[in-house]
Amino acid sequence: MQAPTMDPAEEPPSMLWGLDPIFSAFARLYVRDILQMTESTQVPGIYFYNSHPIYKVDVLGTVVYQREREDFFCYGVDDGTGVINCLCWKNDVFKEEENSSKSGVKPSDGGFNPVSELKKLRQAQQSRCRLEIGELLRVRGPVKTSRQQREIMASCFYKVNDPVMAVQIAWMMEVPQLYRQCYDKPLELQPTATGESAVSSIGKATNIIKDFFKQKSVSRFRPYDVQDLLQPLIPRQPQTAPADQEPVAGPSACQQLRQLLKDALKILQDEGIVYRKVKSQDELYHVTAQDKDLLIAVKDIIREDCKREKYAEKGCHILHILSAVRQRYSLNVSRAALELVLKSLECNSDVVSTSDSHYTVF
Repeated sequence: MQAPTMDPAEEPPSMLWGLDPIFSAFARLYVRDILQMTESTQVPGIYFYNSHPIYKVDVLGTVVYQREREDFFCYGVDDGTGVINCLCWKNDVFKEEENSSKSGVKPSDGGFNPVSELKKLRQAQQSRCRLEIGELLRVRGPVKTSRQQREIMASCFYKVNDPVMAVQIAWMMEVPQLYRQCYDKPLELQPTATGESAVSSIGKATNIIKDFFKQKSVSRFRPYDVQDLLQPLIPRQPQTAPADQEPVAGPSACQQLRQLLKDALKILQDEGIVYRKVKSQDELYHVTAQDKDLLIAVKDIIREDCKREKYAEKGCHILHILSAVRQRYSLNVSRAALELVLKSLECNSDVVSTSDSHYTVF
């Protein structure tokens, strides 16, 4: 099967890939997404997930098949979303120990023997690298396409001892958060003359308003409460124009300030940071993270609905919670705002995500 490739028109220039922090990290993606990533047309071996350039991944899963050769192990790793082949090379120390074990080891005369202890340490290292079907493997390394098959060339791999499934539960809790906060958010790379991403005045305005929320613990506000904070972002206009220059028509400083505030509030609403509970002439905005009534309403909805047989086992899906919140609390609550509320409740151990996009109470 031919591996999918990125459309050259949609692929960002390779010189900008380093601006994405995910490019330098081991991406903790689901195996399903690793197998479906599109390959770069500029540089073979680089793949794209939601416009993020990726070439090395971090996977935790169960070994479902294994083969051993003289120079490497070949493991099939299943994380519940798919199975990917992992090629794990043996290092020189590993192969030397295998040869020495075949030739036999002389018994120690008693006491501390550094050679014997070192051999035991290397044998323990071997046992962490040789896995059987059903054991848990963590593997890191770059993604390659060999013989039209997507696989991981392991740079680090080891067996995970997880008798009470603590590692797997922590992994299942962390990966969906990474998707929501990083992987599922497309990266917008806007090159400037210096090759760096441009920071617009709107971006500065939203950051100023966010800092104001944190410092003052604001729960509700009106636009005129934050308008003066953005005044330094408006360029000063000369009082009088030179005699030999015609006046240039354009928006006044007051109009620019109002438009900048409008655009900044629109971005904050799209991100779910603020919302309007009731749309009226009185432009009253609520700060999502500080709205205790909204947090209580969401928590009560999850608690009540999880008592129903339909949601008792898996919990309530986020779209069901969103529909209930809009019916019982406010029609203007967006999904982005609800995700921030659920994240806050989860951090306070009021709710827990049973799977991706499903939530229940403790």
